[in-house]
Amino acid sequence: MGPKRGVPFAAMTDAKTESGADRWDRVLADVRAFVAEREWEPFHDPKNLAMAVASEAGELLSELRWIPGDEADAHCRSDEHRQAIADEIADVAVTLTMLADRVGLDLLEAMHAKLVKNREKYPADEWRGR
Repeated sequence: MGPKRGVPFAAMTDAKTESGADRWDRVLADVRAFVAEREWEPFHDPKNLAMAVASEAGELLSELRWIPGDEADAHCRSDEHRQAIADEIADVAVTLTMLADRVGLDLLEAMHAKLVKNREKYPADEWRGR
């Protein structure tokens, strides 16, 4: 079954039981529909989207500013802060997805290819714990 345009991912009852590829197709279709419904495509050139990724990453960073490193895990998992952290991570991911889609890049494949490169560049036996 292919992606359903215009059906919000969170509203799909089978979203957690379908395969990863199907879930990604649905998320991508939902992001595309969200942008199209608002007619934002003209504003989403690669430069603006790259700046938006940086901006959203800054908002995520602001959620952790001044939190000591040894307290960051607990902070992110706390009932008080978890939703804000999740929202900012999602904003970064959605904006990055829009950028990859705009430039015709398969984001998941690019991530996989980069992990392959990083495994070669940083062999675990040499870099473990460093």
